[in-house]
Amino acid sequence: MTLVDNLYKLRKLQLGADVFTQDVLDWINNENLWNLWVPKTYGGLELSLTGGLSKLRELAKVDASLGWTITLCSGANYFIGNLQPSKAHEIFRMAGSAPCLGGSGGVFGRAEIIDDSYRISGKWRYATGAPYLTHFTLNAEIWENGVHLLNDDGEPRVQSFVIPKEAVQVIQDWNTMGLKATATHSFAVHGYMAHESCSFSYNDCHLPHSIFKIPFALFADLTLWINYIGIAEHLLEEAGVVLGEGRLDALENAILESDRKIFLYANEIEKRIQENKAFDADYMKEIHEGAVQSVKGISRNIIEIYPSLGVKASTKGHTLNQIFSDYFTATQHHIFTRK
Repeated sequence: MTLVDNLYKLRKLQLGADVFTQDVLDWINNENLWNLWVPKTYGGLELSLTGGLSKLRELAKVDASLGWTITLCSGANYFIGNLQPSKAHEIFRMAGSAPCLGGSGGVFGRAEIIDDSYRISGKWRYATGAPYLTHFTLNAEIWENGVHLLNDDGEPRVQSFVIPKEAVQVIQDWNTMGLKATATHSFAVHGYMAHESCSFSYNDCHLPHSIFKIPFALFADLTLWINYIGIAEHLLEEAGVVLGEGRLDALENAILESDRKIFLYANEIEKRIQENKAFDADYMKEIHEGAVQSVKGISRNIIEIYPSLGVKASTKGHTLNQIFSDYFTATQHHIFTRK
């Protein structure tokens, strides 16, 4: 059975499910999809930016929860480039099972320096794939001897951490209309003592591979953007069965233009890395705004065709309804809603 055959078999198993079935999780592990960006020396696939984006688009088209979860969790495994080398070795080479990282990008807790460790406490929201994770990532404000530490600009000092799932209490509060199986629950940590080696910074890179030279904000923009394109392709496919030829041209054109644009940027980024060019703020802003406008355009076109799809598109459990619900749940990600 080919990869594509397996993917479409998984669609039947997964669409609209509250959690991934064990068959789906086994398939993800067998295909090593948590490790799309991880170097081969650490057991990963070591995909290029363009190769990884193509894979994520394919997965999102099969099932939005599948694509979204693999995107966010492989995106957390991407932090292998930022982890202290001893911690990267421990998680990716010494662990008995394939690591799956994930967590929250928000700063919702505190970490108090105690000798060579941090005592971490707090509650964080939106950890995609929470039930599937082996390790959680989080950001926390730093305290020492009861003092809230600040940066030179007066803003709170923030550090990122990776901790094992055993240190975390998952709070099952993900109750959305779509992306259900992403299981994007909150989690809490109660005074966990994390060794200094568990800390890391998005700005510090310890691996030489080209993929880790991409600023994380830019990497996040592109890997999320491709999901909207893949989900919209799935909707286009299903809507075409109902509406036939000619009534979906605007949506199809919006998808094709978005696809053209994202891979134009991805190829430019790979070229910039080869030429050792910096990623300045204006260039990153251009890509971010291009991604936001692309998603808005796709969204408008989906909304325009939705009234023509009939009651079935509003019926819980129908494929069209599920894709619509998944897509518009995905649009609530803060990267694509912030001003």
